[in-house]
Amino acid sequence: MVGRRLAHFLVIDKLGAGGMGEVYRAHDEQLDRDVALKVLPAESCHDPAARARLLREARAASKLNHPNICTIHEVGEADGQVYIAMELVEGRSLSSYVAAGPQPPEQVMRYGIQLADALAHAHQHGIIHRDLKSANVIITRDGRAKVLDFGLAKRLANEALAETTTQTVNTLTVPGTIVGTLAYLAPEQLLGQPADARSDIWSLGVVLYEMAAGRRPFHGQSAVELSSAILNQPLPPLASRPGVVPPAGIRAVIERCLEKDPLRRFQRGEELRAALEIVQSGSALPVPPDRKPGFSRRRWIVIAAPAIVVPAAATLYLGHRSGWFGLTQRFRSLAVLPVTNLSGDPQQEYFVDGMTDAFIAAISEISALKVISRTSVMVYKGAKKPLPQIARDLDVDSVLESSVVREAGLVRVVVQLIEAATDRSLWSQTYQRELTSILSLQGEVARAVARAINAQLRPVEQTRLAAGRKVNPASYEAYLRGMYHLNKATPADIEQAMKYLHEAVEKDPADPLAYAGLAAGYITIAHGPDPADDSLERAKAAARTALKLDDTLAETLVYWAFVEGYYDWKWDDAYRDTQRALDINPSLAFAHYQLAWFHYIFGRMPEAIEEHKRAQSLDPFNPLHTSWLGELYRQERRFDEAIAEARRGIKMAPADSTGYYVLGFVYLDQKLYDLAFAAFRDSVKADPETRWALGVAYATAGRMDEARKVQAELNRQRTIPWTAFWQVALHAALGEVDEAYRWINYPHQHAWIPAIRVLNYPGFDALRKDPRFPAQMRRMNLPW
Repeated sequence: MVGRRLAHFLVIDKLGAGGMGEVYRAHDEQLDRDVALKVLPAESCHDPAARARLLREARAASKLNHPNICTIHEVGEADGQVYIAMELVEGRSLSSYVAAGPQPPEQVMRYGIQLADALAHAHQHGIIHRDLKSANVIITRDGRAKVLDFGLAKRLANEALAETTTQTVNTLTVPGTIVGTLAYLAPEQLLGQPADARSDIWSLGVVLYEMAAGRRPFHGQSAVELSSAILNQPLPPLASRPGVVPPAGIRAVIERCLEKDPLRRFQRGEELRAALEIVQSGSALPVPPDRKPGFSRRRWIVIAAPAIVVPAAATLYLGHRSGWFGLTQRFRSLAVLPVTNLSGDPQQEYFVDGMTDAFIAAISEISALKVISRTSVMVYKGAKKPLPQIARDLDVDSVLESSVVREAGLVRVVVQLIEAATDRSLWSQTYQRELTSILSLQGEVARAVARAINAQLRPVEQTRLAAGRKVNPASYEAYLRGMYHLNKATPADIEQAMKYLHEAVEKDPADPLAYAGLAAGYITIAHGPDPADDSLERAKAAARTALKLDDTLAETLVYWAFVEGYYDWKWDDAYRDTQRALDINPSLAFAHYQLAWFHYIFGRMPEAIEEHKRAQSLDPFNPLHTSWLGELYRQERRFDEAIAEARRGIKMAPADSTGYYVLGFVYLDQKLYDLAFAAFRDSVKADPETRWALGVAYATAGRMDEARKVQAELNRQRTIPWTAFWQVALHAALGEVDEAYRWINYPHQHAWIPAIRVLNYPGFDALRKDPRFPAQMRRMNLPW
């Protein structure tokens, strides 16, 4: 190749050869610069597997742009040969430094941080190296470490993860050899598991060890001996020479990198980088958590090293039969407990609660996990209950605890995943980020949780959780304050919430979260005692804008679907968009609740009940999910179950009216009038706005005078959705069908609730028997 032209590159000199091809120094005649040109050897250019593998390398590595990673400039084909033009990195290999002897601790730290930062960048882009070694690192003339040859890197996608690192392959060097350099391979790679980010951590641990000690940690006279040492021998004590050991912090980091159990290592490059930075700053390194082992000590000892040289099919078969492929997912459900405020400033509670909400939202996108909703976990804010008891109450097998300290523009979060039954730590990590990167932090935590419990992320989940756009700190602050007040739900808090949410939009008109908060706020106002006539129209506009900015916001899709259904009567669209929300966040209880009532509206009662049960399972301490399930049972005339759910709701929240309300209608259906009256009076004590139900009960029991007194009082009220509903209900109960229909057809910005609820209410047969009923149903796009 020397002296030849390949495309617009003049080949000047041969630099070396490796498993992926030959590397030349070449001059780019278009851009007038020298590059490193990697070329698939001519004798192998017709091998489709080699060609595909080279292109896969280039596509993966070209995504990376980092000062400690060799840059890919161009990928192409010319004269029947595939080539990759890369940054020409000049300097000495790290392996030549190591060959000269142990490196000073400060140099180990310096290059270690740079290499960890390179891995962090790659891992954040879903790329692993798989062949990291000191020979693949060049120290440039200005003292910068550059990682070369992401030639064995691959995307962390499901189909790629299905490939094993130790399968027998015909490489471009020696047929039948193991991909990667044996001395740097992690134990799980030798056992047939796919390489992942933790395998890179092991390889970098080997590099750090040889930098600090001047030798590699494991040795053998043959591949079998070396593999056996990696699998079975304890890590040799780290010493640069007899009696001289590196500082304790460096030793602790290296020892954690070289844990044989992947779960006990740093899980990603960014974790290792953070640990090295802590050591460099002189701070104490946090004690690593006692994670549940993915492999028992006994299993490591009894595994035979010759497994690496058996044919691939046998390796895969034996690995599957003996359980070598890691943890099965033992954890199926999780509760994110309220984040602890370690700042000592009670004024930061809005920020801390916002972090709780954000962790729940991010982790809920893991479809393999059931994640408990906010309403139920916030019951434990400030509680001192033992974790196993909390887990039993919430019916989960794992718990996430976290704490946060905020100083100026920095946020420091400590997160710990705990096995609920044993109160044992599975994983923990400390993160420090600027506020602008807070969304990336939430995605990182969710991905770390998935790795810790061995939950397989779908490619779409990996993409969403890795997105992590930057936020405008001022807008995000206002958004968090707004949601904090909105969750309190008092009229004064809702008013304050809307001020903050509008402020969030003003500070960053491109922030989808700010518009999502506004949509939630306007829907809350529409449900409240004093709704504005345009509440749902404003909610619709805010949700539409939020989804234009980010169509993956699950809760916003639910708000949008709510307006599509109850305001625009586009039921098919509403149903579809609620399902879309659940595809993004399967643990979103409110979406299951909404879907249940869409089923109810269309008469699909079994589906409605099952969907409502899912909502209840995800949000067990929310009385609405319990009491309204009782209402569905009532309409199916399953009275015993209806009473049980209503009473559970009352016990859960004695100050909430819903359980009493449902109980009153159950007794009314059974003609147990005195019990019904008592239940409705209890409902009125909890919420005076439910007093109109007492009028319906009087009319149903034949006590017309008392019913008409309630009617007269109702007539003096301002017409809002709920008073319109009760006008229809009372007139129907009094047999005044024409008047009931007049109220049904009240302008639908007021009547969005009554129009739906009444026409499907079992107690109003007279309305359904009226000849106007089919036209009314068609107007609202409902079946009849």
